[in-house]
Amino acid sequence: MTAVRLDGLATAKAIKAEIAEQVIHLKQKGITPGLGTLLVGDDPGSHSYVSGKHRDCAEVGIHSIRVDMPADSSVDDIRSAIRDLNEDKEVTGYIIQLPLPFGIDTNAMLELIDPNKDADGLHPTNLGRLVLGVSGDLTSPLPCTPAGIVELLARYDVPMHGAEVAVIGRGVTVGRPLGLLMSRKGIDSTVTLLHSGSRDIEHAVKRADIVVAALGVAHFVQPEWIKPGAAVLDVGITRVTDAEGKATLVGDVHPDVAQVAGFLSPNPGGVGPMTRAMLLRNVLDAASR
Repeated sequence: MTAVRLDGLATAKAIKAEIAEQVIHLKQKGITPGLGTLLVGDDPGSHSYVSGKHRDCAEVGIHSIRVDMPADSSVDDIRSAIRDLNEDKEVTGYIIQLPLPFGIDTNAMLELIDPNKDADGLHPTNLGRLVLGVSGDLTSPLPCTPAGIVELLARYDVPMHGAEVAVIGRGVTVGRPLGLLMSRKGIDSTVTLLHSGSRDIEHAVKRADIVVAALGVAHFVQPEWIKPGAAVLDVGITRVTDAEGKATLVGDVHPDVAQVAGFLSPNPGGVGPMTRAMLLRNVLDAASR
């Protein structure tokens, strides 16, 4: 048995094509979706990530505004840049790229974002709306990675209604909001949130129909933990250096899981591209609203 690959690259490409069509329709109505990015400092990874976002926008026809600031920018300067993005009518959604320079209160800066322009879906107001939104439609932006996970499962017809779901990792970007999203009425999964303090992770994973690994520990999830036919999504990533000093990126899921699982979202090539696609969708939806 070899697991069906949950191909995030191909699925994200299809979603981008759908978004591009919707952008055309909005522009015909005089509405242009716009993504803003605020980057403070010179971190190479952050610059690469932000550049990728602007390439995504160009691909689907979304206008993009890039604000780059030096690492020694003052708190007042950053606050001013956030205020400008909140007020800019060409920006329908934006992100503050993390990490911010040492000494800057990240949460304080993120809370200054207009919740209606929160492209990441992680503003406290929007997370609160997710907590309250047990049923019915959610009109607030959703956290991108959890939304991408649910979308990927849905597009491959992986059953979620009533499914036992084991989420490994309690971070604010994946684990916590994913549990809220998958337990909403309409999805109706039963979610167990596991973390470093959980007593018997293996036992909880063994009974799960869907496993989401977002811990950031290389090859943590072992094949003997997986129920035959389960869907497994590898989200966490770790940089590993071999004896020769060569660094590679590996996920949380051992490669041999592919011989047991029914569906497998690999890392890379799985959830990552979906996260980027969901960011574009949040910007589009904000413009539509």
